[in-house]
Amino acid sequence: EDPSSSSSMQNCPAPELPGFYYDPEKNRYFRLLPGHNNHNPLTKDSIQHKAMECKRLRLLEEEKQNQKTTRAGLNSSVLLQKRQLGLLSSTSYCRLVHELKVNCMQRRKIEIHSPDSSVAGTNNFKIIVADVACERIFTVNDVEHGGCKYGIINLSGLGKESLTVEMYDNLYFTNRKVNSVCWASLTHPDSHFFLTHSSKLCLMGIAETPGCASLLPASLFSSTNPGDRPGMLCSFKISTAWSCAWCLNPQADNCFSTGLTRRVLVTNVVTGHRQTFGTSSDVLAQQFATQTPVLYNGCRSGEIFSIDVRQRNRKGQGWKAVRLFHGSAVTSIHLMEAEHYLMAADMAGKIKLWDLRTAKCVKQYKGHHNEYALLPLHVNEEEGLLIAVGQDCYTRIWSLQDAHLLRTIPSPHPSSKDAIPSVVFSSRLGGSRGVPGLLMAVKQDLYHFSYN
Repeated sequence: EDPSSSSSMQNCPAPELPGFYYDPEKNRYFRLLPGHNNHNPLTKDSIQHKAMECKRLRLLEEEKQNQKTTRAGLNSSVLLQKRQLGLLSSTSYCRLVHELKVNCMQRRKIEIHSPDSSVAGTNNFKIIVADVACERIFTVNDVEHGGCKYGIINLSGLGKESLTVEMYDNLYFTNRKVNSVCWASLTHPDSHFFLTHSSKLCLMGIAETPGCASLLPASLFSSTNPGDRPGMLCSFKISTAWSCAWCLNPQADNCFSTGLTRRVLVTNVVTGHRQTFGTSSDVLAQQFATQTPVLYNGCRSGEIFSIDVRQRNRKGQGWKAVRLFHGSAVTSIHLMEAEHYLMAADMAGKIKLWDLRTAKCVKQYKGHHNEYALLPLHVNEEEGLLIAVGQDCYTRIWSLQDAHLLRTIPSPHPSSKDAIPSVVFSSRLGGSRGVPGLLMAVKQDLYHFSYN
């Protein structure tokens, strides 16, 4: 017998048999039982979970040993040599240096301090959103007995050796699910934050009770003069809200939008005036342009369209300007700074960069994983990076320039539906003199991936 043919046969995967699972460690088949059977834990879900956990632990070990995947031949000395020889422009050199820094980021756990010892580390993080200057992080935390509570993390101490931050809890608690959060500029930049709540009970997207949209002052979380804290500025009763966005264009000053079930609602928070635009699908993602009062919307049907909020309500859908189409529900959109391009992600795990002038997809970023979750995109054009957390709990970083996958970061906790990390990335975490890197909130912990 030919030894080479014998070894190749051993390396071939075992054939799949309906109703059976092949265990390569024990070299035998096992019968698969329904997932509800509690007497035998060997089910398809448990097998998949075991495989994912083995992969996560292996990647964590590679992280410790600095065995990270980079571009072939990319290192600091080669980049510097090419720059000195004039083979790289300043823009390309800076972009590639940022890629090197991303691959050298090391994870460190942050100790969270709070004036109230009962605040820090008691509830799981669900959403974290940074203000424009990345000085503060607004947090939404799940509460054990149901509902959510809010807080603000002050990042001013992030640059210190102790790596500690301060967290302030608020006076409000809601028994509703928070679907979307954004910072709002009402009296001054990032003075408030705006969030939408779904109904108390929601089954298959059908609300039994109405939801609401709330506008809260950021000063509510200040540690000074607790007796003089302002309360909730306003709260609007609406149907089930999936998304929200705040307009920074002066032509639609003090306006916010909420994406509802088959509707878009644009409201002036001062006058209370409302504009309603009917859609054929639920609006899951929204963002206003800054150069013009135009609102971009991503729908469950896969459609992306824009609305000029200066026009009056019209019947039908003749008011739609730009129209783009994904093959699955659009979960997140991000308008690039020049506002000629739009990044969008969907529930099929596809991330596409669209040219709004030609309505064509110009790039695709592969590797993202999503099936049903509303997961955000994070774009840092200054450093040429795209960051997204998948439903598999992996944080992936791509190059905006050529869509190359630069790094895949495993979660410090085992993968589960309630342990999907929420991240913030900035070159100035903590303000103008802050530190660069990635903040990751998962379960009750906060981690900082800093540039080395």
